[in-house]
Amino acid sequence: MISANLSVITDNLDYLLWGRAADGEPGGVLLTLMMALGAGVLALPAGALLAAIAWRFPGYVRRLLFIWAEFIRGIPLLFVIFWLWYLLPALTGADLPGALTVTLALAWFTSAMVMHSIYAGLLALPRGQREAAKAQGFSAAQTLGLVLLPQTLRNVLPSLVGIFIALLKDTSLAFIVNVPELTTVAGQVNNRVQIYPAAIFIFVGVIYYLLCTGLGWLARRQWLSH
Repeated sequence: MISANLSVITDNLDYLLWGRAADGEPGGVLLTLMMALGAGVLALPAGALLAAIAWRFPGYVRRLLFIWAEFIRGIPLLFVIFWLWYLLPALTGADLPGALTVTLALAWFTSAMVMHSIYAGLLALPRGQREAAKAQGFSAAQTLGLVLLPQTLRNVLPSLVGIFIALLKDTSLAFIVNVPELTTVAGQVNNRVQIYPAAIFIFVGVIYYLLCTGLGWLARRQWLSH
């Protein structure tokens, strides 16, 4: 029984790990990592920029940004994926690759979380940091970019790691639009072989666990090294 369960995994391991990457169609774990990395690369600077704008411009600008962020955080990510799935083709006049659409949805959703985290980190810094930079002749932009944000990013690293671990797991929602990431290809394998589904999805759970704990370990190592 154990060997039969394992054979379901070993017989489909290539497909589960990288899909049809040899044919130019990455999938499985490879596509999961590509979407998570792409969304993270977009969400981190976008969230940091929005937090900096909210910190720099109180009043209506800050209120509008927080209304936007609260709206995004208050709706299921699944809805965001659906919205962009139908909205982007209408705006661009072209059918975008499904993986790109989901990556953009993940980035948009995650940037709101990043904005809140970094903004809170900026507020937590001693006011003297700002005043010292001003005394040195730094502009507001230089104060943010050279003094405040570097400290804030280090201080909120644990929070950002949690956000990006959630992002990595949220890539599994791409199955709803049939993007062939890990969860989708696991479902395809299960539908094809129709035996031992527990083995397939236990394998998928283990892969997600290893990816998330690996990301957490790397982040802790980086944080402690500084």
